[in-house]
Amino acid sequence: MKTGDALNRAKQYGIDLVEVSPTAKPPLCKIMDYGKFKYDQEKKKKEQKKHQVQTKLKEVKFRVNVGDHDYDTKMRNLRKFIEHGDRVKVSLMFRGRENAHRELGFEVVQRVIKETEDIATVDQVPRLQGRFVTAILVPKKKGK
Repeated sequence: MKTGDALNRAKQYGIDLVEVSPTAKPPLCKIMDYGKFKYDQEKKKKEQKKHQVQTKLKEVKFRVNVGDHDYDTKMRNLRKFIEHGDRVKVSLMFRGRENAHRELGFEVVQRVIKETEDIATVDQVPRLQGRFVTAILVPKKKGK
């Protein structure tokens, strides 16, 4: 249909002539209410955003000489974060003479990883960064 005829028909119905695909040969146009079209697009975009899951990076800090009760509490929080779907950064800080026994720090982080291997996978292996040993755990994908 010629552009002039399409414009006349759109005016006759009281709605807009919208170019849908300008690169096509010949260009594709539709007669529609453009305001309603834009409103529906915005509505769909908001609906998609609503169903989107955002993961956060939570951090759980340990010490080399962490007590049993503190360790259990931190592990409970770590499990809660992972089950919620968040990524967890496990960090362990050395102070003073603890730097002389860095292997003890790595043992604590390895223990954490071993105890959470049923629900989490290691995204970043434990590594030393200054006075900190850090590792990142991510939730395992749930099988269908």
